[in-house]
Amino acid sequence: MKLYRMLTGLLWLSIPLVAISYAQVWDQLPARMATHFDMANHPNGWMSREVALGFGLGLLVLMAGVATWVASRVKKTDAGSWAMLGIFYLVIGLLVWTQMAMLDFNLYGTPFNVAPVVGVMLGGVLVLSIVFLGAKRGTPLPDGEVLAEEVHHQRAWLLVMLPPALPMIGVVLFAPAAGLRIALGMGCLIMLFAVGLTWSGFRYRFTRHGLEISTMGLRLRSVPLEQIKEYAASDWSFMGGYGIRGVGEDRAYVWGNKGVRIKTEHGDVFLGHSEPERIVRDLDMMKQFAH
Repeated sequence: MKLYRMLTGLLWLSIPLVAISYAQVWDQLPARMATHFDMANHPNGWMSREVALGFGLGLLVLMAGVATWVASRVKKTDAGSWAMLGIFYLVIGLLVWTQMAMLDFNLYGTPFNVAPVVGVMLGGVLVLSIVFLGAKRGTPLPDGEVLAEEVHHQRAWLLVMLPPALPMIGVVLFAPAAGLRIALGMGCLIMLFAVGLTWSGFRYRFTRHGLEISTMGLRLRSVPLEQIKEYAASDWSFMGGYGIRGVGEDRAYVWGNKGVRIKTEHGDVFLGHSEPERIVRDLDMMKQFAH
């Protein structure tokens, strides 16, 4: 845990790094800096150097703060927590690179080519997300009679997922630069997975051996019956987010504001559902069948 906390703390060094980089060349910077670029890497947006610095540092403070908060929730490190930390390093690394590339463009006219960096970052996020999802899967349950099965989804979330996905697909198909198409193609894969996850929702199977959670035919989590200590209907806060949530020992599979919180030997599992009493009933039936 000490190494994990130390590496999380190192993320904050990105803030003085960017501030010092600006300070060293402050008098050479134009009063109006190019800060936004089109698909051909031509500038199409400008800010004053003060606003550009403040905006860049603000983003870094926000991301480092979120990373620190997430790390504070980790009680025991595993592949999932390390993958999450890796994602924060990739995102903050991209923010730092963007600030440095902007300085080089405004000082020396160095071409601003973000596609390769974004491609590497999104590819890394994709790989680390797969590691994160696989970290808490547990051992597959033995084959057995399915006592009950429930599905939880909120397809209204497609109205949020699809609008940014469709133009991204269009850019991938028609972007002039191959590097940009590859970079955004990685982003499309992530967006399409999110759309598929939203459409499919979460499937809960209650068997005589325990609980199995899956989506799109992929097993997300198996909870053996003997590990379930207690459970009860519970509300889910909007601030907790939706989809697959959780850091450290806890996981949530939720698209709404209701569900059931299950306490196990290895952390809490939250099952979202519009009718929590059905999940409680299924868990009761699973326990009674075992007895």
